Amino acid sequence: MLTIKIIKHMKLKSQLDEFDSLGDDHVGTSTNTPLRSDAFALSNDEKIEIIQDDVRHILETLGLDLKDDSLNGTPNRVAKMFVNEIFGGLDPEKKPSASTFENKYKYGEMLVEKNITVYSTCEHHLLPIVGKAHVAYISNGTVVGLSKMNRIVDYFSNRPQVQERLTIQIVKELQDVLNTKDVACVIEAKHLCVNSRGIKDVDSSTVTSEFGGKFKEKETRREFLDYIKLDTKF
Repeated sequence: MLTIKIIKHMKLKSQLDEFDSLGDDHVGTSTNTPLRSDAFALSNDEKIEIIQDDVRHILETLGLDLKDDSLNGTPNRVAKMFVNEIFGGLDPEKKPSASTFENKYKYGEMLVEKNITVYSTCEHHLLPIVGKAHVAYISNGTVVGLSKMNRIVDYFSNRPQVQERLTIQIVKELQDVLNTKDVACVIEAKHLCVNSRGIKDVDSSTVTSEFGGKFKEKETRREFLDYIKLDTKF
């Protein structure tokens, strides 16, 4: 019996070490956000109520006195922030509408939206990911408003994420909206789970890219990357 218990303990430790390794190496395991089938069974108000109790328990476990004026409202503030703001992109009701417009100008060249602000949250340590996204597409007859590209980036950023998945999700969504494969995205971001803990490397950043359709061609990809490097000052 003792031998069986030791073997089970070793297997459990091995699994936990593997999970820690995935998190510390910032490895994503799916291109889709991993959601349970009952993810939307609760209303947002119900989620806030449950989460604030959990946050309260965490803070009390750490030894903090929640009767203090500064901390008293923290569980509720954090719960509302999680549900309504930084993880609001989990709610399909908040997904930007898929409206497009006819390309009446017959503009057939590349359209690039640079320096879109990325504020996301690392799903491994729930710490911020902060950076810029550069998104481009070549119209096949339809276009989207420029702000739509920003809204798509914001929507997929507002959830627990890994940067690779975020990059892919942005491209796939625009491909679906525009009905074209000719979409590209490059993201450069700092991960506070690297900058503020673990290795504590404050200078490093992460670059990810996803190229679809014509952007897989060397010349088209190079043109896009050259636009990104342009130093635009206003």
